[in-house]
Amino acid sequence: MYVGRFIVVAPSLAGYRVSSRSFPDRRVIERDGTLTVAPTPDAEETDNPYVSYNCARFVSPGEPESEPTEADCAVIGNGSQVDPIAEKLASGYPARDALATALLALDYEKDAYDTPRIAGVLDSAEGEPVATIGIVRRDALLIEEVDEPTLVATYERDTPEAFSLDAASAEGVADELYDHHFEHAVCAAAVERTGAGFEVAIENGGR
Repeated sequence: MYVGRFIVVAPSLAGYRVSSRSFPDRRVIERDGTLTVAPTPDAEETDNPYVSYNCARFVSPGEPESEPTEADCAVIGNGSQVDPIAEKLASGYPARDALATALLALDYEKDAYDTPRIAGVLDSAEGEPVATIGIVRRDALLIEEVDEPTLVATYERDTPEAFSLDAASAEGVADELYDHHFEHAVCAAAVERTGAGFEVAIENGGR
């Protein structure tokens, strides 16, 4: 089954996988504490605005540019909505409001498939980890706080649903999502809450 790009979010873990039939020559890179989906060095040039974007950002209230190991919140998603969500969180917005504001403002991607935007936030409340997942489709905006691993994808699985996640670390999540049976895996990234901040992991499948 081809479900396109997808995220899995749980209170202390989150992962994102790029699945693509049209633009497979991509990888996740880390720069200045941000995870970015970018073309591989040998990829053909394209002016498609949805090919390259930040897929994970780490922030704290009042600090829009936190290192992962020092951040209070992590944002993960499939496009340019990741940046405004992170900015709203840094400004003090609750996760639900940050997701709703950014997803509604940017709306679904205006491509040939009306591709939804998906995103997840890991933060905390009263010292306990909290996870929130969201999607904006052509016909709906859905945002849910979740207490178990939950998946949402751009196609086929475009309503949040429980996901059987075996991994318990960022590295394990990145590997598990990359190897999942959904078709056309390109690359994957994951984050794990580790007390005072987050650990990150990347799986590029040799790219």
